[in-house]
Amino acid sequence: MRTDLNFQSLEQFIALARTKNFTRAATELNLSQSALSRSIQKLEDQLGQPLFERKPREVVLTDLGELLLERAKSILKLVEDTFSELSEAGQRSRIRLAAIPTIAPYFLPGLLGGFAAKHPQISVIVQEDTTEMLIKRCSQGEIDLAIVALPIIAKHLEVEPLFDEELRLVVPVGHALAKSASPTMQEAGNYPFVMLNEAHCLSENIASFCRRQSVQPVTVERTSQLATVQELVSLDHGVSIVPEMARRLDLSDQRVYRSFKGEKPVRTVAMMWNASRYQSQAMAALMKHIRNHARHLHASTTKK
Repeated sequence: MRTDLNFQSLEQFIALARTKNFTRAATELNLSQSALSRSIQKLEDQLGQPLFERKPREVVLTDLGELLLERAKSILKLVEDTFSELSEAGQRSRIRLAAIPTIAPYFLPGLLGGFAAKHPQISVIVQEDTTEMLIKRCSQGEIDLAIVALPIIAKHLEVEPLFDEELRLVVPVGHALAKSASPTMQEAGNYPFVMLNEAHCLSENIASFCRRQSVQPVTVERTSQLATVQELVSLDHGVSIVPEMARRLDLSDQRVYRSFKGEKPVRTVAMMWNASRYQSQAMAALMKHIRNHARHLHASTTKK
């Protein structure tokens, strides 16, 4: 059976399979819904069977659709990797680097500044997203490399720990806990907490530490940015727990940071990538730079 199947139709099919909705997929592809519908219908006509089961609010892949999805991803990945490998020599390389919001503004600026000075021919495109989305996008090849925090549960992805980072208690100046050099989690649990939204893995990291300490703090406010958490602490809305990298860059004199007595909460910062995809020389250079930057950052932190 001969068909005029092309890469564009495969990309459209994959987008619809991912979004499960013609309107969302068409918007993502910058197409009209009718054009996308015609493209999918043409695919189904060529194969002689439906690829999707149409439901009132979504579409669901049929068995044939599941098989085509697996093959389509493999085909497009092979084509993209082939062109990347062939075009790398003598051309400006581009890497899509992503990080979670509690790492990106604190870790990436210093990292990228040093890397650009050493490798001006390599363009790094920076993106920011939650851990769940970064796992998905890295698996699908939408990003090349991600800086995340463990634990990471993902098949077909490589994860390399970079360093452990202490999480510190932050309180407003003049707060009772500011007088203690090493307060306990039990003492901190007597005060209301300002926390990140539950979509952030840092929230679960902190919650896990609290459970081990048999403490269940009352959260009075949640926000999506660490900087907002810090400002709310300054305004005496509550206390919080933040990563060391956020403390290190905090120039405000309205907040005080303390290490907990006894067990200290930590998170492990890691590098994540899809090992089944083509790894360019530019990618290898960035990964090496990340390892060196992380080693230097961890060494300077532990000296303080």
